[in-house]
Order: sequence, then C-alpha cells, then structure tokens
Amino acid sequence: MSIKQLKPLGVLGGMGPLATQVFYGMVIENTDAGCDQDHVNMIIVNHAAMPDRTGALLSGDTGRLYSELLEDCIFLEESGACAIAVPCNTSHYFADKLQGEVGVPIINMIRETVKSISASRGRGARAGILATDGTVNLGLYQAEMEKEGIVPVVLSPENQKRTMKIIYDGIKAGGEVDFADFEEIEKELLAKGCDCAVMGCTELSCFMKIYGVSQGFYIDAMKVLATKAITAAGGRLRQSCGK
Repeated sequence: MSIKQLKPLGVLGGMGPLATQVFYGMVIENTDAGCDQDHVNMIIVNHAAMPDRTGALLSGDTGRLYSELLEDCIFLEESGACAIAVPCNTSHYFADKLQGEVGVPIINMIRETVKSISASRGRGARAGILATDGTVNLGLYQAEMEKEGIVPVVLSPENQKRTMKIIYDGIKAGGEVDFADFEEIEKELLAKGCDCAVMGCTELSCFMKIYGVSQGFYIDAMKVLATKAITAAGGRLRQSCGK
C-alpha cells in the first residue's frame, strides 16, 4: 500500500551537489518501501551556485547568501512542499530566521542531531564536533548541545585544519582524502574522552559513505535529517534505520 502523502518534501540542496545526491540516497535507503509508490515525493533544488557558506559567514558578507536561501525556501513553499530539508549544516546559521519567513516547517538538522545525542547518550555526554570553520566558529552545535546538557568538544587548530582539508580539498574538490588526517582527528577525540562525535558537515557524511566510516561513535547529521524528512513527508522508516 502506498503512503498517504498530500505534499512533497522540499530539499534545498546543492551545498554541495554530492552531499545532495547522498542525502537523496539516504532518504531512499531508509524508507520502508515495497514499491515506487511507497517512497517520498520530493522537489529538489540543486542550487550549486549558492555562495560559499563558511566564506560568507566568516567575512560577514551574508546578504546575497541569505537572500538566495530565502528565495529557494519561498520557491519550495509555493511549489507545495510539506516541509523543507536543507542538507548543509553551516547554512543552519539562518534556519530560525528563514523559518520566520515561510509557513512550512524547516527541519533543523543541527537541533535534531543534538536531540538524538541526548536521547542515545544522555545528559553530560561529551560530543566531538567535526564541521567547517563557519559552523565551529559560530558555535552552531555548541549552542544546541549546551541547551541539551551535552558537553561540546572542539578540535585543536591543527585538527580543525585537517577537517577543512577533508571537506574542501577532498570531498568538495573531488580529490583523494589522506585517511591519516582522519586518524589524527580521531586520536584527539578519543584522548579528550568523547563519547561520540558529530559529522557536522554534509561533506563529512559523504566521506563516511565513500571511505566506509561506520556509525556508532560517529553521528551522521545528514542521516538524522534524512530520517526526520521521511517522517515529515509521511513516509515510513525502515525498522533497522538508526541515527
């Protein structure tokens, strides 16, 4: 029996394009479906020309970025979306402001990810943050973690540079990732007593898939978004689907 779905899910993607492709795959893989009609209808905007989020936020020149995000959200709402998923962590700096401008819910990936950590690890858990300089420097995950009683753990400057190298020189540029960089990051997370670590950049979600990094210790924020998006659009989650 097909799902009862009146409206499609809106996806504001393209940040980056590979992350949007992986997100689409996650929605398909984690939907309990026995036929085409059981899957979630989607409208995907692949806005690859969107200004770089970290660059805009760290420079303070956010006018064009915000206006284009808002334009896309309005387009998705006017196209009949029941909810909007944005597979880009750094752009969630604007999530609440954007929500005030549109009438359909924007699924907050950062907020939902931190809630999942609180539910699975409990208050007082120490959670490492692997994300862009923009997401880290603006404290997007730190603020949500503190609300939930989670202890945020940021990387040293050296390992933050390694994280950015994986994101930009590796995944975004379509280059090879030096896995030794990731191993150095992991050593620091374990040395700091982390109970888990958030893959808080959608390129890191791609990295997990490409290089076979298992979930468990690592919390994939984009997978959390995918599962929330499925239910928001009236779909059913696979029983084996974890966060």
